[in-house]
Amino acid sequence: MFQHYSFDLWLTLIKSNPGFKTERTRVFHRDFNPAGKSIDEVAKAFRMVDLMCNAVNESTGKNIDSDEMHLMVISLINDNQLNLNEIDTKKLYADMEALVFNYLPVVYAPVTIKVLDHLKQKGGSTFSLLSNTGFIKGVTLKKILAELKMDQYFDFQLYSDEVGMSKPNPALFSLMLRNIKQINKEKEITLNNIIHIGDNPKADIEGATAAGIKSLLINSNNKSILSLIS
Repeated sequence: MFQHYSFDLWLTLIKSNPGFKTERTRVFHRDFNPAGKSIDEVAKAFRMVDLMCNAVNESTGKNIDSDEMHLMVISLINDNQLNLNEIDTKKLYADMEALVFNYLPVVYAPVTIKVLDHLKQKGGSTFSLLSNTGFIKGVTLKKILAELKMDQYFDFQLYSDEVGMSKPNPALFSLMLRNIKQINKEKEITLNNIIHIGDNPKADIEGATAAGIKSLLINSNNKSILSLIS
């Protein structure tokens, strides 16, 4: 048992509902596509922006916000010819948030909740989330976790868009460590007793290692969250 468990979110504890990306592509194809690009071209623009922004965030340690990412997609599918000042980004995000609740993300695997329950029942440990965000903001992810009844497991949640830093930025892991200290005022927790679990070798594992804490790579390799208790 560790004294504190830090978890990544996407592809570690939850994953997208496939219907969300399909419907999101259809909406952008219909509403932001005067250039007349195909559905496949719109979907490709989303993939390009997602991969590019993830790479930039991991490299710089900063955060490209959801509104900027949506505008990048719109610009790409219109060959950079559309006046982006005409886009109501607040309404656009509100529509996307409504859409994500129509196609709610799902728990990564049935064993995910079982492991969290097992660790909680052991008692004495604290838990947190440390997640980079993309098209979906931290404020929405908190609502999603509440809807999935997963928020109850975590003592605090940190999202890159809310703090302006992305993993593996050492400053973000330092912020996490300060929060851990804050919620464990009655006891001293050493770095060796903190573990971060995630699916991304660079953002999660390299970031945790640089911070001097333990780490566990799951789901993107041959290990699952069961490794925490097996």
